[in-house]
Amino acid sequence: MRKAIFGPAGNSDSFNLKYKSFKDIAKYVNEMGLDAFEYQFGRGVRMSEKNASIIKEECIKYNVTISAHAPYYISLASDDEEKRNNSMRYILETAKAVKNMGGNRIVVHSGSVGKKSREEAFLLAKETLAKSISYLDSSGYGDVVICPETMGKINQLGSLDEVLDFCELDERIIPCIDFGHLNARTHGSIKSKEDYARILDTMENNIGIYRTKIFHSHFSKIEYTAGGEKRHLTFEDREYGPNPEMLMELISERNLTPVVICESSGTQAEDALAMKIMYENYNII
Repeated sequence: MRKAIFGPAGNSDSFNLKYKSFKDIAKYVNEMGLDAFEYQFGRGVRMSEKNASIIKEECIKYNVTISAHAPYYISLASDDEEKRNNSMRYILETAKAVKNMGGNRIVVHSGSVGKKSREEAFLLAKETLAKSISYLDSSGYGDVVICPETMGKINQLGSLDEVLDFCELDERIIPCIDFGHLNARTHGSIKSKEDYARILDTMENNIGIYRTKIFHSHFSKIEYTAGGEKRHLTFEDREYGPNPEMLMELISERNLTPVVICESSGTQAEDALAMKIMYENYNII
């Protein structure tokens, strides 16, 4: 029976202390007791097919599921048509890279609202995302899943409702629910198991049980200000949330099987393992 899987976003500080090569990523993830890894193309997609093939072989060897994060500067609602077209190109480049690495999920930021009304920006972003899906289809990458991400800053597109609305474009789209981002943009609203349950219920009511069951997730504790997200923290922080324990309990209770990627600052593998242990403790029969 499939279970939830856990891993880091990029390399933890502990990886860099022990290893030097991208060839060791899957080995490290396996040694940490994890089973997923999200490759970060935040500053651009720069990977040869040869290196991607090496990563694919290592992920198969160590049973690691790989996904990829598209460049951070994607702007689906930009006033500049060239920037929107470039954003579609970045999505395609990320899709090519993740498929070459043996994965099939890419996480995508929507970008900021800018000077438009939020509704105008959202509609333009949704149109650009629809074109991106068609672009992947026509380029032979229709099997790569786009995961629009909930965002941490209030002036960014990416509220829970907006992301779920993006998912209405195509049943292949799976949301990336970043619980730290949602907590930051709502100034600490995720405090209880019921708060998490409302998010999961909203997902199921909007996109159905199947996509809710296999959703993509990011998790970290995040410091925030009036404008939302300020910086990512580690699980050692006691001031900011959210607390992952109650979410792990719900994932187990509801028999959900998400890919849970930890984005803690420098301890993402260690904190991913902490969540996996929490989750597995609730799965003990």
